[in-house]
Amino acid sequence: MEKLKEKERERIETVFWRDDAYERPESDSIENIVNKITDCQVFLEVSNEYAPFFQSAKTVLELGGGQGWASCALKKVFPHLTVFLSDITDFAVKSKHKWERIFQVSLPRAVACMSYRIPFKAESTDIIFCYAAAHHFGTMEETLKEIFRVLKKGGHCLFFHEPTVIRSLHALAYARVNKKRPDIPEDVIVYRDLLSAARKLGFEAYMSFHPTILKRGPVETVYYLVLSKLKFLQQVLPCTANFHFFKP
Repeated sequence: MEKLKEKERERIETVFWRDDAYERPESDSIENIVNKITDCQVFLEVSNEYAPFFQSAKTVLELGGGQGWASCALKKVFPHLTVFLSDITDFAVKSKHKWERIFQVSLPRAVACMSYRIPFKAESTDIIFCYAAAHHFGTMEETLKEIFRVLKKGGHCLFFHEPTVIRSLHALAYARVNKKRPDIPEDVIVYRDLLSAARKLGFEAYMSFHPTILKRGPVETVYYLVLSKLKFLQQVLPCTANFHFFKP
């Protein structure tokens, strides 16, 4: 049953990238560009906290990168990096040329693959990252195992801007996000479970809550402003967070 659910999730995401009016390969919508550029504000804010890792790396892979705008932004900020892009379907990564043109960079390779089946050699990559994508990965333990395989020793995996929650509030948070955006199935990460799973595989695992108010609606802005002031609430209520997994 779980395998069937996973296959259905993959099918839905593929259809989205193929047919969505704003995101399909044939589209050059201004709405999509504006939307992604505002996402880029958040990406630059969170990735800047991990700048020393990117400065010392050579090869980087983005998982679940969609059209590749974050990969292109990263390459623009750190031009010495060789940045590879991946997503679940060719219908997503086919659009990378749009963002290469906007950011005036080049990504040498874009692959369609599952997060738990990466077509890279073992211990070949310095950093694997994703931005607001890990909560779409349906098989998190298998994904972490595959990331561990592909990372070099001393490598880093970074999950940026992920929705998190405690176990007791997961069902409520899950229902809310899928009501808000019913076209694509999403999850909310139970952060203690993710940290535990990563540590069992051999990672050193860390996280930091990141209740940014960038790109929030009016109600969300107030909510995250409160979370930023009352930090103890971040551990209890749904909150965005960054994860850092280090392969010793």
